[in-house]
Amino acid sequence: MPKLIRITTVPLSLKQLLAGQMRYMKNQGLEVLMVSADGREVNTVMKSEGVAHEVIPFTRKITPFQDLVCIWKLIQLFKREKPDIVHTHTPKAGLLGMIAANLAGVPVRIHTLAGIPAMAANGHKKTLLESAEKWTYSNATHVWPNSKGLSDFVKKEGLCQAEKLQVIGNGSSNGVDFSIFNRSVLKENHLVAATMRILPGEDDFIILSVGRLVKDKGIEELVSAFLNSKIANQSKLVLLGAFESDLDPLSPETIQTIQDHPRIVQIDWSDHVAHYMALADVLVHPSHREGFPNVLLEAGAMQLPVICSDIIGNTDLIQQQKTGLIFPVKDVGVLQEALEFAFVKRDAMAKLADNLYLQVREKYQRPQLHEAIFSNYQSLIHEAGKSE
Repeated sequence: MPKLIRITTVPLSLKQLLAGQMRYMKNQGLEVLMVSADGREVNTVMKSEGVAHEVIPFTRKITPFQDLVCIWKLIQLFKREKPDIVHTHTPKAGLLGMIAANLAGVPVRIHTLAGIPAMAANGHKKTLLESAEKWTYSNATHVWPNSKGLSDFVKKEGLCQAEKLQVIGNGSSNGVDFSIFNRSVLKENHLVAATMRILPGEDDFIILSVGRLVKDKGIEELVSAFLNSKIANQSKLVLLGAFESDLDPLSPETIQTIQDHPRIVQIDWSDHVAHYMALADVLVHPSHREGFPNVLLEAGAMQLPVICSDIIGNTDLIQQQKTGLIFPVKDVGVLQEALEFAFVKRDAMAKLADNLYLQVREKYQRPQLHEAIFSNYQSLIHEAGKSE
């Protein structure tokens, strides 16, 4: 039985970004092991995926000594388990996992690329992050960008050999689960709970953003555009995501505004994102960098109108005035205008949402992507076996 090891930096990524993949691969006959740092999601994800988990003490920061310890632990793990494939996700797990897998002689080493931190960095930090990306790709045998735009960027910047790059299916790391993001299956009690947390007025226009509350997710621009808009007193801005104080935190002024403003609602997280999408009038995704954002696929499945920044990943899915509205990244003024347009032109926004729904349903359903990933695994295992 071929053995597959899937690695992310933190267990939350296994739970949210790769939900169902490990169970699917196990059901297809692979022996699967998950690896990440420890966290409260470990037991939940082991139960939901039905596969074992190994803890490696990854950090998300630059921690050279700890990173060397993780590489050593990974090498020991790979020598013990003798996997046919090591498949990594997220930047730190990708860097350390690919180095260790190469040193341990793992035949198939895949890194899924879902965004490049260096794209939103400057100066020495940008140089360091680009070097880390190159190290990851050089130690991998295959690099899977999760969007065509990301693949083109990597080629253009010369970060990776072109022959290693492949976009699986139509893009995305996991597709969208229509059994969850589907208006016809929503639970009444979860809708009531979400409504109680938002407490919308009878005619309030609900603007939703889903994701971590950090600078490079464009939260500061969104808050500013909302407060300066003509619709602020008739709307509520719902920020579904937690503050992060360690990596790329928001300014203290923005945090204070989010916490104090009566028309901004911040919710740390919920496993019932679909229910918040069902209550929203528009989803705004103002991120500075992405690979292929799951939240846009989820909004598409929920027939929720979308406003997003004009970055790689977003524009792989959203077409201006066809499947959503696009504004120049970090441009508060144009974002403000887009919010006001969405408020006034609701019928037009609904048509864009319908177009996006049809596209997502045709190209990005989760089972399609799982099948494509497994098919590639089979081919790579076969090729590795022939070359031995």
